Formats: sequence, structure tokens, C-alpha cells
Amino acid sequence: MNRKEQILNLIAKGYTTVKSLAEYFNVSLMTIYRDVRELEKEGKIIRRHGELLLKSEEEQSQETGACAYCGKILDRRLEFVYRLKSKAVCACCAHCGLLLYNDVQDKEIQSCMTRDFISGNPINCFSAWYVVGSSAKPCCIPSVIAFADKEDAEKFAKGFGGKVFDFETALRAVEELMKRGHQVVWEQML
Repeated sequence: MNRKEQILNLIAKGYTTVKSLAEYFNVSLMTIYRDVRELEKEGKIIRRHGELLLKSEEEQSQETGACAYCGKILDRRLEFVYRLKSKAVCACCAHCGLLLYNDVQDKEIQSCMTRDFISGNPINCFSAWYVVGSSAKPCCIPSVIAFADKEDAEKFAKGFGGKVFDFETALRAVEELMKRGHQVVWEQML
């Protein structure tokens, strides 16, 4: 087994930093960085905030790795995924995920998943709470941030602004904000 294959096995066992891999193999950080770059190019791993992660088979098989609505590269922490009967359709964030709903609603949605902004845990998109229009802008504008708990969403909105909505209301709000301009619609919603 070559070193790149061993690295994949070690990442699965919890060696998730370049430093820990370099120590394991007793080689320089540069040597491991070269291997890591090759594994990234091959689409087998991703680096997030200094951590090495294995890509799941589903992530590896996604053809573009880009948002189906705006084309931005997907960030697992924010992505919004519709599981349809025949495939998964991914959006880069809740903003694009909500706007994408009209394109996928007639295609037998089996489930919809995003992540809670605070914990990062997976949550059902349809039962999530959304802060629309906050000053925090982790991806697209107007910002839409998903929360599992309404109380967390309200606390976030209190600190960063925006309004808290359920799925259906957030969908209508974002559509209106995009159609008619952020400020005009926002003032009408207040």
C-alpha cells in the first residue's frame, strides 16, 4: 500500500491534520502537503479549517461540486440538499436552497437537509427556522441562515438583525426580496 492510500486509511481513523500524519510517517510537513494536494486533486479528501476530511462517495460522485442555483462552490457547513427520487440537488446555502425549491418541488422530493448554523448538525429543511436578512452574510445575499430551534434563531436575529421565518414564509420572503429589491420589500415586511 502506498503512502497516499495509507493516508486515506489514517484519516478515517482520526489522523486529521497534516502534522499528525507527518509525525506518523516520520516525514516533513512538506512531504505530507504534497500527498494531500494530490489527494485533493483526485477528489478523495477535502481540507476545512486545517482539518483533513474524507469525501463521502456521494460527494465524490457529484459532478460539479457547485450550487445548482448560483454556481458557487459548495461548503458542507451551509449546503442545502434536496434528495429527489433519481438524484441529489445541492445548493450552496439556505438562500439558494429556498430559491431552488420551485425548480425541484415537482420532482418527487424524498427529503431535504441542511445544517443548523450553531451546531452544524443535519436538520430537516422543512422543519427548520430561518433568519432572513441578518447582517451576518456567510454566503449569498440577502442572507438566509438555518436553525433547528426557533429560540436559537430568535436569539441570533436579536444580535445580528433579520427576521425569523418557517420554511414557507422564508421562501416567500426571499423570493420577494430578490424580485423587488431588498430595501423596499424589507420595509413592507416590518
